[in-house]
Formats: sequence, C-alpha cells, structure tokens
Amino acid sequence: MTKRRIGIYGGSFDPIHLGHLLLAETCREQLQLDELRIIPAHVSPFKVDQYPSDDKQRLEMLQLAISGQDSFVVDTRELQRGGVSYTVDTLRELHRELPDSEFFFLMGADSLADFLKWKEPREICQLAWIVVVGRGGYADIPWHVLEGLLDKEKYQQTSAMKVDMPLIELSSTELRQRAASGRSLRFRMPRSVEQYIKAHQLYRPKS
Repeated sequence: MTKRRIGIYGGSFDPIHLGHLLLAETCREQLQLDELRIIPAHVSPFKVDQYPSDDKQRLEMLQLAISGQDSFVVDTRELQRGGVSYTVDTLRELHRELPDSEFFFLMGADSLADFLKWKEPREICQLAWIVVVGRGGYADIPWHVLEGLLDKEKYQQTSAMKVDMPLIELSSTELRQRAASGRSLRFRMPRSVEQYIKAHQLYRPKS
C-alpha cells in the first residue's frame, strides 16, 4: 500500500501572509503531497517571552487564507495542547494517529541552522523527512547540521529533496508593524485576511 504523503508546516502565523502560502503550495506541488497540514504554535520554543496574538484570531485568519485549497488543512493540536509547542511532540502524535502516512517537515534554511537547538532533533529526523526550502537561490544551506543525525543514504536523499521557491521578502513582524501604523497590507496577504485584520483592529496600539 502506498503511504499517504503529508507535509507539516509549523509556525506562529501571526499573521499568515502570501510568503507562507507560496512556500506551502510550492512544497505541495514539488513533493507531490496528498495533504499539507499547517500547524499554528501556541508558543514557540524560541519566543517564550513573546506570546503571539490570540489563538482564536490566528486560527480564523488561517482558515480564511486556505479557503478553497482542499489539500491544505489547519491542524489545531498545538493550540489545544497549550504551553510551549515542540515539533517532536506533534510528530509523535501524528505517527500514532496516522501510522500509514509518510511525513515531510518543512523548514527554511535559517531554521535548519538552529536545528540542533530544537528538542530531540534526532528523533524529529526519524519521524519525518526534513525538507529545506531554499528561497531566491539561497546557496548557503547548512546541510552539515544534519550529518550527525542521519545515516549517509538518508542524508543524501534529504539534501536532494530541497525545494526552491521565488524570493518574497515578507515577514509577519513587518506586517504587524504596518498594521499598527495604519499602512497598507494590500497584496501581501489574502484579501480576506487583510479585511479580518482591519475589521478586528488587530495589531493596533491599545488606547
């Protein structure tokens, strides 16, 4: 039986923008994924002193953003679990729930550089294929980080699986700043998400 191919894309998504969505769709297409799960973190391990926006609002923006793309699913397990969100815990749960699936964990080259600081990086590599997304011809992907975590064959397969996507200079931090100062968000995120932010006055300074 052919295993179902499932992509895993985690992050704060505060807010989600077109860069996130292009990365997700590029990986879905190039890796021939049957499903791509977008998993918003409750609290990132590397931002424990920076709580993101309200879980409910981030979730609603995600659902608006992926509307109409049947291959994308918003997985709320990390929001429901609460506390600090660790990738290895999520992958363990997914393996128990979907034992006949093959998982592909998506990350940028900048995340790979810090991968050894993650909780149980070796087990993450056992639970999912590590898929590194190179943006705009990014040449310096630090593959050496994985050398001590994978055997030679899997290391070669992993490095050959790199996904390339166009360079889009968007960041959620910048978009929050733009929203806070009343500047335009147009063409940086789905129109539905832009309207949601405006309607709920998200990221505006509290009076």
